[in-house]
Amino acid sequence: MPKVSIIIPFYNCPYVSEAIASALNQTYQEREIIVVNDGSTRFTEKIQPYLEQIRYIEKSNGGTASALNAGIRLSEGEYIAWLSSDDYFLPDKLEKQLEWMIKNELKICFSSFYQMNEKSEIIGEPVTLYFQNNEQMERTLKRRNIFNGSTAITHKEIFQEIGYFDESLLYTHDYDFWLRVAQITSIGYLDVPTVLYRIHEGMGSKKYKPDIRKELQYIRNNSR
Repeated sequence: MPKVSIIIPFYNCPYVSEAIASALNQTYQEREIIVVNDGSTRFTEKIQPYLEQIRYIEKSNGGTASALNAGIRLSEGEYIAWLSSDDYFLPDKLEKQLEWMIKNELKICFSSFYQMNEKSEIIGEPVTLYFQNNEQMERTLKRRNIFNGSTAITHKEIFQEIGYFDESLLYTHDYDFWLRVAQITSIGYLDVPTVLYRIHEGMGSKKYKPDIRKELQYIRNNSR
């Protein structure tokens, strides 16, 4: 079976130990876990118990895109899975999603997910998407970011073909990347929850709304 590299960018996140534990607890064993410390000054002690089970990289602070790129460049897997340090993989995420991707000959795939709170309690029903066809999905994607990055599994060939995450985009590098991916290949969507996505006051989408709006406008102005 192909190896999957799980990249966990980390910057001052109190939930990182839960993210690492969820990556280690995968039913799919052909995987490596790469934690990229993006210049953190807090909560690094939470990584210490896992150092013998993960690959650990330290770098100066450059943003999530730079941390992802650093992990991807050092990865050995045929597939890349991104896990935000405040999120959580369900145990069969890799096994279930990768099997579906290979069966449908997909190079990238997203899934539905649950939301959870600061206490790791699930909030409500799964967050899911529905599209009649791939064309409708792509039209919707051009208007807004519809995908959760922690649900993504991407074949490494994608990065070799279109490049890495744009490090000049501190908050919307994922959306920019999905738009570029949509230009070269079909995007798969598995309507099965594979991730717990944490809603909390410290999350970037709440803290940096004005900057996010500026970056989104830049992407829309420059997308083909």
